[in-house]
Amino acid sequence: MTLTRTSLRTALAAGVTDSVTQAALAAGAGSAGADAASVRSSVRAALTACAAAGVLALAGCATAPSGPLSSVHVAPYSETQELRGSMSANFTRDGNRESLTGNFEWRQSAARTDITLSSQLGQTIAVIAVTPEGATLNDGKNPPRSARDINQLSREALGWPLPVAGLRDWLQGHAIGADGKPFVASPAVSSVKTRDGWQLSYVSWQDGSMPPKPKRIDVERRTGETIDDISIRIVIRPE
Repeated sequence: MTLTRTSLRTALAAGVTDSVTQAALAAGAGSAGADAASVRSSVRAALTACAAAGVLALAGCATAPSGPLSSVHVAPYSETQELRGSMSANFTRDGNRESLTGNFEWRQSAARTDITLSSQLGQTIAVIAVTPEGATLNDGKNPPRSARDINQLSREALGWPLPVAGLRDWLQGHAIGADGKPFVASPAVSSVKTRDGWQLSYVSWQDGSMPPKPKRIDVERRTGETIDDISIRIVIRPE
């Protein structure tokens, strides 16, 4: 159905006016002495009929089938990327369910990844740098911490693993599937389980982007291990 809401409102308004006018004329034509109650009754009947027609029209528009999802893939992978957005993590640690919500800034090059995590009020939670030689995390309160593995370092410092190596690909819509084959996301093919056990779901896409760019990504891994039962929701702001 191609009626817009504005055109539908206009059509209904015109129908109400026409029906009410006809009802009033009919009531007056029936008898020169028609009383006000008779006119009101006819008008109410006309309004009821118009309201029912409007509901049916709106229902027809609401049930109109949407087109198929686009099968256009995301852009080719890029070594350089700068993104900002929000991130929420829910994880289990020592049998207790915990959560963290905040913002992130992401900058990557061929040989380095820099991430800043901050609270919703803008206070810095952690500044992380990852290179082939190792990872460093600075929370601004304690001496910087370093380790070979950012997953282990983030577990110790944040309480949950931050899969930086995977996110370099995932934030762009790329991954290596559980079958070892490259995965390239599109609105029509929007989920995959990765080789290292993460479940990715590309829930929504940036408005008007072509090729499509991810907007919301849900990332989950459930292994039953301590603090490895985790779900992360990422929402990327438009560039």
